Amino acid sequence: MGLFGKLFSALKKTKDGISEKLRLLFSRDKIGEEFYDDLEELLISSDISVSTSMEIVDNLRDKMIEERVKDRDYVVSELKRELKDCLDMADDVEIVYPAVIMVIGVNGVGKTTSIGKIAAYYASKGKSVTIAAADTFRAAAADQLEVWADRAKVRIVRSSEGSDPSAVVFDAISSVKAKHTDVLIIDTAGRLHTKSNLMEELKKMSRVVEREFPEGNFYKFIALDATTGQNALSQVEVFDEAVGIDGIILTKLDGTAKGGFIVSLCNELQVPVVFVGTGEKIDDIELFDKDGFIDGIF
Repeated sequence: MGLFGKLFSALKKTKDGISEKLRLLFSRDKIGEEFYDDLEELLISSDISVSTSMEIVDNLRDKMIEERVKDRDYVVSELKRELKDCLDMADDVEIVYPAVIMVIGVNGVGKTTSIGKIAAYYASKGKSVTIAAADTFRAAAADQLEVWADRAKVRIVRSSEGSDPSAVVFDAISSVKAKHTDVLIIDTAGRLHTKSNLMEELKKMSRVVEREFPEGNFYKFIALDATTGQNALSQVEVFDEAVGIDGIILTKLDGTAKGGFIVSLCNELQVPVVFVGTGEKIDDIELFDKDGFIDGIF
């Protein structure tokens, strides 16, 4: 299955929900004021936020009234355009080498798995990759990450459980500079955004990267579980305020019908989705494609 096939497959639950609701909406309502009210409810029920849903429908209504359009296919095409405009509110991330990618997020969102997949992704592109096992808090975290590093055939820098995470980052950077590695991926401990001491630890690791590797291009990506839907927005806001977020790694998209929240996330927070997990295998990850996403939910 090709990349676009994987994305379409991952979006099946979201697509089934939106497409069926749209079909029923067009069969029930003529394209008038009641139609737009029902369309707004449809978008909200598809896990697009209230404010973004209202914005989309207001823009669509104004354009359709101005052009006196009653054609279903044209309305759908313009709805897709409005959704794409929301995604475009977040600028795309271009990875420039040498790159340092620090992966953060709350517990249980799939950080370790995502790091393994991203390492394999860059290795498959011919890039040299090192993983820094800076989650020294969770028991066996480094052991799990080492399994993924072995599968991806990339190097890993680790230390003993309970070590200073910033020391692991320092050692990894020293290794990366000595070996002229293209990509360093830093694992971090899963943390609740209410734990101020763990947030300070993230800030400390960031300072180590910026001080020790100024020639590196530093990206901070937050891993989000797609099944949490709109609740993920608050996670992005808090972590962005603490350390600044450059992009999102979306996990478990294949297990949810809540994929619509990506639209409001990009529109309201201007933080782009960079990677999307599309399954369980090591190669089930890809760069986020906005057009493919929109086509995949209709």
